[in-house]
Amino acid sequence: MEITKEKVLDALSNVIDPDLGKDLVTLNMIKDVEIDGKNVSFSVVLTTPACPLKELIHNACVNAIKHFVDKDAIVRANMTSNVTKQSSKASIAGVRNFIAVASGKGGVGKSTIAANLAVALSMQGAKVGILDADIYGPSVPIMFDVQGEKPGVRKVGDKNMMVPVESYGVKILSIGFFAETNQAVAWRGPMATKALTQMFFDADWGELDYMIIDLPPGTGDIHLSLIQAVPLAGAVIVSTPQDVALADARKGIAMFQMPQINVPVLGLVENMAWFTPEELPENKYYIFGKGGAKALAEQLNIALLGQIPLVQSVREAGDAGRPAVMQETTSIANALMQMAKNVAQQVAIRNATLAPTQKVEIAHS
Repeated sequence: MEITKEKVLDALSNVIDPDLGKDLVTLNMIKDVEIDGKNVSFSVVLTTPACPLKELIHNACVNAIKHFVDKDAIVRANMTSNVTKQSSKASIAGVRNFIAVASGKGGVGKSTIAANLAVALSMQGAKVGILDADIYGPSVPIMFDVQGEKPGVRKVGDKNMMVPVESYGVKILSIGFFAETNQAVAWRGPMATKALTQMFFDADWGELDYMIIDLPPGTGDIHLSLIQAVPLAGAVIVSTPQDVALADARKGIAMFQMPQINVPVLGLVENMAWFTPEELPENKYYIFGKGGAKALAEQLNIALLGQIPLVQSVREAGDAGRPAVMQETTSIANALMQMAKNVAQQVAIRNATLAPTQKVEIAHS
C-alpha cells in the first residue's frame, strides 16, 4: 500500500495537542512532509522549545502513522518550535513575550526563581533576556556572575542603545550594572521608573522569545510602571508555603487581576517547599508548612508551576553565579527545569486562548 502525504496528514489529524485541545494539522503544526517508500519524515512545530509534552507528542505522531497508515513505516518526526507571541503595538521590537516574576513579600527566593527560569528556558533552546527591575535590591548580576561587567553601547539608527550583558545564553540588564557594589540605590519613584523605562526602550535586546522581568517585592511604583510600559504575557508569583507569605502572594495575584490591570497570572511557584539535607536526600522537612502554595493555587484556580525544595546547593549556586538548574543531574535542577517548562506551557496556552494584554493606562488622582 502506497504511503501518500494525504494519508500522513489524515493520520496526524488524530493527534491532539493536549494544551490547545485541537489536532496538530488544524493547528498548522505539521510541516515539511516527505515520503520515500516506507520512510516518512515531517516536522512538528511546537509553541515553545521548552514544551513539557514534547516526548508525548512525538510518540503520538509516530504511533499515529504506524496505526493509521502503515505499521512498517519508518517514521522520523523532527520536533522544532516557533514561540508564539501576543500581537501588540506596545511591544519592544523583537520581544515575543514579557513575563513578570513577582512576590508579595521579600525573602521568598523570587530572584533565584527568575534567574533559574531564564537559564532553563535558554537551555531548552529559547532566546531569553532578563531585566532586573528590583531597583532597590538588584541581585541578578551576582546570580549570573557578571557583577563586575558593564553594558556596551551600540549605534542603532541615530540613537545610542545599551547592549545587554550576556551570561549562560541570557541577555541581562540590571540597575546593579550602574551602581557601585556597596552603593545604596536611594531613588524616589520617578527616578526608579525612568531607570526601568530606559532599560526597556533604550537597549538593543534583539530577538527574544521571552523577557523575564524580576520585580521588587510587594505592589508599588515599579509594578505600575511596568504594566504601563509593556504588555505582559503574564505574571509568575513566587511564595513560600507559610501563611504570612501566602497572604502577601494573594495580594500580588489580586493586583494583576484588577480589572484596570487585567494581566493573566500564569501560576504560582512554591519555593522552599520543604528542606532536604544533602546527606539525607530522601528526607523532607516542612519547615515553612506543607503545601500552602499548592492549596492557594487550587483555591484561586491557577496553575501550580512547581514546588522547589530548600537545599543548600541552590544558595551556593546563586552565590557562585551559576544557577542551580545548570546542575543537570540533580533533583533540584530537574525541579527547576520542569518549572520552566510549565511556565512556557502556560504562556503558549495563554497566547492561544486569551486576547493580547493591553497597555495599561492608569489615571493618577
